Amino acid sequence: MKKKIEKLFNNLCCSHCRNSFDENSITIKREEEGLTVISLTCNHCGKNFGVAFLGFSDIDIKTYEPLEVQEGPDPITYDDVIDAHRFIKNLDGSWSKYINP
Repeated sequence: MKKKIEKLFNNLCCSHCRNSFDENSITIKREEEGLTVISLTCNHCGKNFGVAFLGFSDIDIKTYEPLEVQEGPDPITYDDVIDAHRFIKNLDGSWSKYINP
Protein backbone atom coordinates (compact mmCIF):
# COMPACT_ATOMS: atom_id res chain seq x y z
CA MET A 1 0.00 0.00 0.00
CA LYS A 2 2.81 2.41 0.87
CA LYS A 3 4.22 2.07 -2.68
CA LYS A 4 0.85 3.11 -4.17
CA ILE A 5 0.75 6.15 -1.90
CA GLU A 6 4.33 7.10 -2.77
CA LYS A 7 3.38 7.04 -6.47
CA LEU A 8 0.64 9.61 -5.77
CA PHE A 9 3.17 12.10 -4.40
CA ASN A 10 6.11 11.09 -6.60
CA ASN A 11 6.10 14.15 -8.88
CA LEU A 12 4.91 16.70 -6.31
CA CYS A 13 6.94 19.09 -4.24
CA CYS A 14 6.54 21.21 -1.12
CA SER A 15 4.78 24.51 -1.80
CA HIS A 16 6.98 26.19 0.81
CA CYS A 17 10.56 25.10 -0.05
CA ARG A 18 10.05 23.37 -3.44
CA ASN A 19 11.80 20.14 -2.35
CA SER A 20 10.34 16.89 -3.61
CA PHE A 21 8.39 14.58 -1.34
CA ASP A 22 9.95 11.18 -0.71
CA GLU A 23 8.93 7.98 1.03
CA ASN A 24 9.75 9.52 4.41
CA SER A 25 7.31 12.40 3.81
CA ILE A 26 4.33 10.08 4.16
CA THR A 27 3.18 8.55 7.43
CA ILE A 28 0.37 6.00 7.36
CA LYS A 29 -1.86 6.76 10.35
CA ARG A 30 -4.50 4.09 9.82
CA GLU A 31 -5.40 1.38 7.31
CA GLU A 32 -8.75 -0.27 6.83
CA GLU A 33 -10.21 -2.10 3.89
CA GLY A 34 -10.64 0.50 1.12
CA LEU A 35 -9.45 3.41 3.28
CA THR A 36 -6.02 4.67 4.26
CA VAL A 37 -5.36 7.72 6.44
CA ILE A 38 -2.01 9.41 5.90
CA SER A 39 -0.19 12.56 6.94
CA LEU A 40 2.17 14.42 4.62
CA THR A 41 5.13 16.47 5.89
CA CYS A 42 8.06 17.98 4.01
CA ASN A 43 11.24 16.40 5.35
CA HIS A 44 13.33 19.38 4.29
CA CYS A 45 11.50 22.35 5.87
CA GLY A 46 9.04 20.55 8.18
CA LYS A 47 5.85 22.05 6.66
CA ASN A 48 2.91 19.85 7.59
CA PHE A 49 0.29 19.39 4.88
CA GLY A 50 -2.24 17.75 7.18
CA VAL A 51 -4.09 14.49 7.00
CA ALA A 52 -5.61 12.86 3.91
CA PHE A 53 -8.21 10.12 3.67
CA LEU A 54 -7.48 7.97 0.64
CA GLY A 55 -9.79 5.37 -0.82
CA PHE A 56 -8.09 2.77 -2.98
CA SER A 57 -9.43 0.10 -5.25
CA ASP A 58 -7.64 -2.42 -7.42
CA ILE A 59 -6.96 0.17 -10.14
CA ASP A 60 -3.36 0.88 -10.97
CA ILE A 61 -1.98 4.33 -10.21
CA LYS A 62 -0.24 5.72 -13.27
CA THR A 63 2.75 8.00 -13.19
CA TYR A 64 2.90 11.15 -15.28
CA GLU A 65 5.58 13.56 -16.34
CA PRO A 66 6.50 16.02 -13.59
CA LEU A 67 4.60 19.29 -13.61
CA GLU A 68 6.49 22.54 -13.89
CA VAL A 69 6.39 24.56 -10.68
CA GLN A 70 4.92 27.98 -11.35
CA GLU A 71 5.70 30.98 -9.24
CA GLY A 72 2.78 32.67 -7.54
CA PRO A 73 2.34 36.30 -6.57
CA ASP A 74 4.80 37.96 -4.22
CA PRO A 75 4.07 37.43 -0.52
CA ILE A 76 2.05 40.09 1.30
CA THR A 77 4.34 42.62 2.98
CA TYR A 78 3.88 44.61 6.18
CA ASP A 79 3.28 47.69 4.00
CA ASP A 80 0.45 45.86 2.21
CA VAL A 81 -1.21 45.12 5.55
CA ILE A 82 -0.82 48.73 6.71
CA ASP A 83 -2.24 50.03 3.41
CA ALA A 84 -5.23 47.70 3.70
CA HIS A 85 -5.79 48.74 7.31
CA ARG A 86 -5.75 52.45 6.39
CA PHE A 87 -8.08 51.83 3.46
CA ILE A 88 -10.61 49.97 5.63
CA LYS A 89 -10.28 52.47 8.48
CA ASN A 90 -11.09 55.37 6.14
CA LEU A 91 -14.18 53.82 4.56
CA ASP A 92 -17.32 55.84 5.05
CA GLY A 93 -20.96 54.82 4.84
CA SER A 94 -20.72 54.15 1.09
CA TRP A 95 -18.25 51.27 1.48
CA SER A 96 -20.55 48.89 -0.41
CA LYS A 97 -19.60 50.59 -3.72
CA TYR A 98 -16.29 48.67 -3.51
CA ILE A 99 -18.06 45.28 -3.58
CA ASN A 100 -18.96 43.88 -6.98
CA PRO A 101 -22.65 42.97 -7.26
